[in-house]
Amino acid sequence: MVTNLLTYWEHYNNALDDKHQDLFDKKKPYGSNFKKQRGEVSCFSIIKKEGVFHLNTSYCIGIDWIDEINAIYIEPKLNANNKNEPEEIVEINYLQMLFSALPYIDSQKELDDLFKIKWDKPLIEIHQTKDLLTPLLVIQYLNFLKTIVRKGLKKSYYKVEQNLNSKVKGKVLVGQTIKQNSLKNKQLYTYCSYEEFGINNLENRLLKKALIFIKRYLPTFKNISSQSFTADLFNFITPAFENVSEEINLNDIKYNKPNTFYKEYTEATRLAKLILKRFGYNIANVEKENISTPPFWIDMSKLFEYYILGLLKKQYPKKGEVLFQFKCHKAHEIDYLLNTVDLKLVIDAKYKPQYKTINGIDKEDFRQISGYARLKKVYDKLKVNYDQNINCLIIYPDLEIQNNDLSNPTAEKYKIDKYVGFYKLGVNLPIVK
Repeated sequence: MVTNLLTYWEHYNNALDDKHQDLFDKKKPYGSNFKKQRGEVSCFSIIKKEGVFHLNTSYCIGIDWIDEINAIYIEPKLNANNKNEPEEIVEINYLQMLFSALPYIDSQKELDDLFKIKWDKPLIEIHQTKDLLTPLLVIQYLNFLKTIVRKGLKKSYYKVEQNLNSKVKGKVLVGQTIKQNSLKNKQLYTYCSYEEFGINNLENRLLKKALIFIKRYLPTFKNISSQSFTADLFNFITPAFENVSEEINLNDIKYNKPNTFYKEYTEATRLAKLILKRFGYNIANVEKENISTPPFWIDMSKLFEYYILGLLKKQYPKKGEVLFQFKCHKAHEIDYLLNTVDLKLVIDAKYKPQYKTINGIDKEDFRQISGYARLKKVYDKLKVNYDQNINCLIIYPDLEIQNNDLSNPTAEKYKIDKYVGFYKLGVNLPIVK
């Protein structure tokens, strides 16, 4: 059965194209949600209003089934113009957004909720250029490997089976010795099983195997291969695995015991398994033009948080100046606290392009952020007296901004007139040209 693939973009809120109006049941609503640790986000919904099917998409990009024969593909695209101007839809370079933040992300926890893969749903066939998920996995994976290589590959004991000449080591494998040696009149040889200590262990073999898949994959995806950072990463990582075998049975690694010193191995092995599973464990699938992908969603609002983290860290590089995901309550985290000699700010990243066209801010956003700025825990962390107000800043995407400047976020031009001590500042996003 041929799948109808409907292609739209994020933040779309309008009627479906005329050619798509007859594809759906008039009485049935359609939609899909992204389940996160703190609730659900609607990725898209299709409902009938005044005799016409309307599509509403959120900030999630990806692909999913609408029903048994129709699927929807949401691209990372935004309108670059203002509300009253003709639309100019441009493609966001979401990989560049992630890559700019990766050097400042310390743990796997910070990457939670970035994407969701529905392995239990039927695969959807798409052209490889529409594959948004694999590049994301690859860049994350290479970045974790870079950290691992910098520290040095983890060493541990691993089992070796070898046909030894004139000596015995470890456990003698009687059956193999008789079959391979005694019956062939090779009386000086003995098959033995023993343990060695080194880098050729199961975890490193798994990482090496995924790395070989990526080596074949990179040239086929121009959006990654054309970026110099991926080539630099690959050239830095590859020599460290030269003495590691790629032979591994994936069932041998069912559970990876966390190690405080080698904490990156937990996430790297998880991503390696996802990448291998993504290609069906068959390296021949890497170079196919049309691929079959499980439905997936990528949370662009989360990616925007990481992107802003990278911008803030570049502007304020000293240790402790930018605090990311500051836990203020059991279920709530503040995106960032800025704590410099001159600036004490509660900052929230809002992936809401409409902020560039409206005056002020959404009331719910105001209540949320101003509530954060009144917590004693925040005052104590920023070392501000309780009788003073802490300023608040919202950062939003604005594709008309030419240069991102976060050096003076409380300048008069960023002030929201309606409130005291509230500011909003737009930042540009990398665009695919």
